[in-house]
Amino acid sequence: MKKAILERAREVFDTEIEGLVAVRDNLGASFEQLVHRCMDVINAGGKLVFTGVGKSGYIGKKIAATLSSVGSPSVFMHPVEARHGDLGIIQKHDLLIALSYSGETEELLVVLTPAKRLGVELVAITASAGSTLGKMSDLVVEMPVPREACPFNLAPTTTTTALLALGDALAMVLLDEQGFTKSDYGRLHPGGAIGRMVTMRASDIMRDKEHSAIVDPGTKVREALFRMSHARCGSAIVVDNGKLAGIFTDGDFRRWAEKDMSVLEREMREVMTPGPVSIRQDALAVEVLKVLEKRHIDDIVVVDDAGGVCGFIDVQDLPGLKLM
Repeated sequence: MKKAILERAREVFDTEIEGLVAVRDNLGASFEQLVHRCMDVINAGGKLVFTGVGKSGYIGKKIAATLSSVGSPSVFMHPVEARHGDLGIIQKHDLLIALSYSGETEELLVVLTPAKRLGVELVAITASAGSTLGKMSDLVVEMPVPREACPFNLAPTTTTTALLALGDALAMVLLDEQGFTKSDYGRLHPGGAIGRMVTMRASDIMRDKEHSAIVDPGTKVREALFRMSHARCGSAIVVDNGKLAGIFTDGDFRRWAEKDMSVLEREMREVMTPGPVSIRQDALAVEVLKVLEKRHIDDIVVVDDAGGVCGFIDVQDLPGLKLM
């Protein structure tokens, strides 16, 4: 009898999770050796060259891309193209990492001997060190999985998921080993929202004082509202002797007006919120977003090292900067 759709789908998840656990538990000295060899290559100015055929090749491309994005120079070399000139990708300080679960993929094996003649070490990530690939390699990282999610135990499913996770593990361990930082990540991702989040600073996204509603403690509410309207912002920043003293928002005005319309004649010192949330001008944009979300506020004042007001950030401006 045919299984229900969701039941079968959950079985696939269970099978692949089982495979991931098996590969995780099998990690040992060979994986540590792989990390050390990768570090030696990177420190020598070399790169990691991944190669594989079919589904393993697709995973190899992804692993190489992930590694490169977190500071470990990596490329993918297709075995077939390597036989027709792409072996030139490999240089003497590189490390060749071959991916094949069976370890018997002919299109891959035939290119490995000429590749090794170039003087590079060969690492195999495969199911068994006893495979042809394993016997050809200088180091073997075994990743046996119990079974594929395919009912025929043929289509690469669990094995490709496990290989992908193993590649992610390698990338993250190398990230830690190299001391790769968020700022480093930003330098390698100059485009898109990710790049802007980790490279742009509060000073890059704030409204400067000329485009903000800056008032002093003696300013009347009526005047503060006029300046807020002129600056098209929802807050007035109260500055006393060059330092941040408080903030008055349109929400504050509504709350005061509900109980006392004479608030228009009150001074800022009477109605402002003293000691508002602020952030340093050199804080990263991602830090600004975290503060806005954590404190559930729409505006944040930007200050310099001495506590002087530089400007403010309005949450309404962020979508235009493609930060939200």
